[in-house]
Amino acid sequence: MKVSVIIPLYNKALHVRNALTSISRQSYEDWEGIVVDDGSTDGSAEVAASFPDKRFRIIRQPNAGPGAARNRGITEARGQYLAFLDADDEWFPDYLDTAVRLFGEGGNQELASVTSGYVEYPPNQSREPLWRARGIEEGVVRVTPETSGVRLSHMLAYMSSCSTVALTKIVRRWGGFYESRCLYGEDAALWLKLLLNDRIYFHHRALVKFNRTASSLSTSLKRARPLEPFLLHPEDIRLNCPPHLAQTLERMLAFRAYKSAVMLGYWGDHHQARQVRRAFASWRDWKLAHFWLALAASTVVGGWGGAMLRARAKIISQIRSDRVVPHR
Repeated sequence: MKVSVIIPLYNKALHVRNALTSISRQSYEDWEGIVVDDGSTDGSAEVAASFPDKRFRIIRQPNAGPGAARNRGITEARGQYLAFLDADDEWFPDYLDTAVRLFGEGGNQELASVTSGYVEYPPNQSREPLWRARGIEEGVVRVTPETSGVRLSHMLAYMSSCSTVALTKIVRRWGGFYESRCLYGEDAALWLKLLLNDRIYFHHRALVKFNRTASSLSTSLKRARPLEPFLLHPEDIRLNCPPHLAQTLERMLAFRAYKSAVMLGYWGDHHQARQVRRAFASWRDWKLAHFWLALAASTVVGGWGGAMLRARAKIISQIRSDRVVPHR
């Protein structure tokens, strides 16, 4: 068995058949599918169990979150490589074939993972131009002390679970996914460990379709997203960071902390904004993007500013809605 495909499943009865179909139609056929039903209550497991491709097997467990579901699949996996697909997303037919081929072309040194580009739906548009603009280059990538914190942050953001195939032994070496009832960014700590320690491959061509309408965390936000686990518990990342990359890691953590503080302040939580900013702040970071905005966002004044911006956005949205002429 070459590739183990792990599908965490929780209440996606309307979408899971499309996800499984996209796996079943892969041009690369040496794979097993492991559907981990994470306590679904909408019949999702029954939909998956009725899928006719016998390469899939269903594992059921009480609800424990997406990280725990993926980790359960990892323990059951028999493949040399691990691939992950959320139950509301899809792969294009040559996704696995491309990843396995790139592993074989990785050179004398072993690759840890291959990440491909993606199409975002809606609007069904490739995000390749965005990532090129952010400095994501095609080919083998290795983080060095010269890598900026901002660029490392962009690399990490590019590495979605659904678009990354990784060596099983390396995922297991770094402990898999963050589990503790995390609903956002549970994969980021794992990919950050790979970035800091291993060779990875970035592939630009869009081979994944992300369905943003089916994700509750990707639709219109009414509050700040939860902090990513590596900001809440950075000690694990620091422990597994090579000494020569320690400063690169700290610059990246500071950049992400300032960005999170800005969003927290915008949504009115200037207390937590101040906490996360102070946890990683250094006056040497004053040139980093979001540094000064984070300072403002972590005060009462920043909270007032966020409230005013939200009110303005609501008014503009209402005006645009009122201008729509109903069909007669």
